[in-house]
Amino acid sequence: MNQRVTLDTPAIEARPFKVYTQRQLDKIQALQQLPEDLRFDMQVVSQVLPFRVNDYVIDELIDWSAVPNDPVFQLTFPQRGMLKPEHFEEVAELLKREAAAAELKEAVDRIRAELNPHPAGQMDMNLPMLNGQPLPGMQHKYQETVLFFPSQGQVCHSYCTFCFRWAQFVGDKELRFSSSEAESLHAYLAEHQEVTDLLLTGGDPMVMKAKHLRMYLEGLMKPELAHVQNIRIGSKSLSFWPYRFVTDDDAHEVLQLFRELIAAGKHIAFMAHFNHWQEMDTDVCREAVRRIRATGAEIRTQAPLLKHINDDADQWAKMWKMQVQQGMIPYYMFVERDTGARHYFEVPLVRAWEIYREAMQQVPGLCRTARGPSMSADPGKVEIQGITEIKGEKVFVLRFIQGRKADWVQRPFFAKYDEEATWLNHLQPALGEESFFYEQEFADLKQHKQALITKA
Repeated sequence: MNQRVTLDTPAIEARPFKVYTQRQLDKIQALQQLPEDLRFDMQVVSQVLPFRVNDYVIDELIDWSAVPNDPVFQLTFPQRGMLKPEHFEEVAELLKREAAAAELKEAVDRIRAELNPHPAGQMDMNLPMLNGQPLPGMQHKYQETVLFFPSQGQVCHSYCTFCFRWAQFVGDKELRFSSSEAESLHAYLAEHQEVTDLLLTGGDPMVMKAKHLRMYLEGLMKPELAHVQNIRIGSKSLSFWPYRFVTDDDAHEVLQLFRELIAAGKHIAFMAHFNHWQEMDTDVCREAVRRIRATGAEIRTQAPLLKHINDDADQWAKMWKMQVQQGMIPYYMFVERDTGARHYFEVPLVRAWEIYREAMQQVPGLCRTARGPSMSADPGKVEIQGITEIKGEKVFVLRFIQGRKADWVQRPFFAKYDEEATWLNHLQPALGEESFFYEQEFADLKQHKQALITKA
């Protein structure tokens, strides 16, 4: 085996990347210790929701003595409750009687269509236009930030069971958005001087080879794109495959690209997704973090609050402390989005706020950079700031962290207290208001955007 050694860390031994998908579920040796009915449940659920895991996650991150309750097992392996009972039973019955592939596909497609595959206006409201034509593979929801989905990055080293972009990974091109057009990206950015931030997302951009990453990012150093100051890279690679920055064949080239961009005056924010502290507790992850930070890039961390995985204030406090200890910056606690297996993972907004508050009470100031709980909803990122009483009425105190209109940002507003609400559309205006302040403007924006798309 190859070894790459640094002076201040243990030797990190390279390992081959071995991945398992739905078709290889029965090849995963660790699953053989589980009861047959649990393994069948996984086969059923993985017909509908995407499944992909690699042997690093299996060998290093999951405590198999704690399965099925181990948080990383819940994060990566299908569970029966991730499908609604009627959906589970329908697919299970088809598998048991070995139904024809076409019959199974029809049922699976219908079930997927009921799972809100593209929340928050991803396929229409966020679609940018260039020369009167829509640009698939990009999103422009907030004026300062463009999201780009490179076609070579529309997969992940492993899939998260809660993923709000699960529709990217089920093999249906109509549900997927990606782009390999670096020239279109750069042309759009050149036209939009208000854009300061480019977010590479997916999938996971860090599955790409360094040469593809360079193709998209090197052009940002041109003078006409000087206004694009911040490059964000949304990635789960530090959790699911930290070898990407340590022993992969082109790990050095990736880190060198970061150095070049930073030397050219760009700020790189590596947006790391950690859902539980177990994902950071390996030597190779710590070394990957060290190497990324040594380039001058900053690592910010974010995750949704998830039942069965991290709905516990102590776990969040421990995770944030570990992140700060390694030089990372806690950034967001999200509310689980209204898509996919949300019924399995969602936590009432009341409880989400309590967990956030209880976790914050346990950590020092350097950890309190994490904002939340935040809902990435259609009109923008809405934060639950607290629960209080105004004129005898119990209310949620809310504000926009980010909005489709800049005027909405930081404006406080109030919703009626609701112990069961799990998303923005479950809330009702408080204090006698008939609607939230942004609703009419948002409706007008939607109508205008739809007209542009229809015209194109």
